Amino acid sequence: MRRASRGRTGAFLRCPLASDPLSPEETRRYARHLVLKGMGGRGQQALKAARVLVVGAGGLGSPVIAYLAGAGVGTLGIAEHDEIALSNLQRQVIHTSAGIGSGKAESARDFAAALNPHVAIRLHPQLTAANADAELAGYDIVLDGTDNLVTRRAVAAAAAKAGIPLVSGAVSMFDGQVTVFAPGGPGFDALYPIGADDADLPSCEATGILGPLTGVIGTLMAMEAIKLITSIGTPLIGRVLTYDSQGAHFSEFAF
Repeated sequence: MRRASRGRTGAFLRCPLASDPLSPEETRRYARHLVLKGMGGRGQQALKAARVLVVGAGGLGSPVIAYLAGAGVGTLGIAEHDEIALSNLQRQVIHTSAGIGSGKAESARDFAAALNPHVAIRLHPQLTAANADAELAGYDIVLDGTDNLVTRRAVAAAAAKAGIPLVSGAVSMFDGQVTVFAPGGPGFDALYPIGADDADLPSCEATGILGPLTGVIGTLMAMEAIKLITSIGTPLIGRVLTYDSQGAHFSEFAF
């Protein structure tokens, strides 16, 4: 099993430490991080300086946005064009019944701003293959939780071109997976065949999805992003972590 060394994690990001110190309110807010061995003030300053783009504000994006905003990521981009539907609310937990019919991006912004006013939020209502390079410009890391290969390929290509890590999560029915594509590691095409398209994949509408599964995978995605930003631990580069919710077990394989 190939594993990236712990010392390499920070090499994938260009974000420096935040230049301004934590305010007294931030110090209280992030108190559990500040006393955490391996994180401390340096890790929190790295989070504050980080610029992170989350593609998709649905089932996976919901926990990603919640935990990255709560963790104190300085700039949080949200790329989403869809509107909230009643059937979303069984798993997309940052949205509410009152928001049905309104934009997910705006709903996600309001949630994140209410959770942590120290986070600067940018909305990207239309991310396509044609503009992906421009939309990713200025970010240090991107997380993709979308449900179609066209968008995933566009985001992966733009991240590779920009030389920034991509945390990728996917779910289907009772199972999910997460991995990291990073400079120097295997790329998107090493895991997803070039000839595959969305017709080869089961849709959520047709097969269903267990709500808490998206929380498990989305939280793991947020964890991988925080590891990359703070240089803590070993990221899932060249490795896929899979979760079988019915059997309640994780597996891992290299690619």
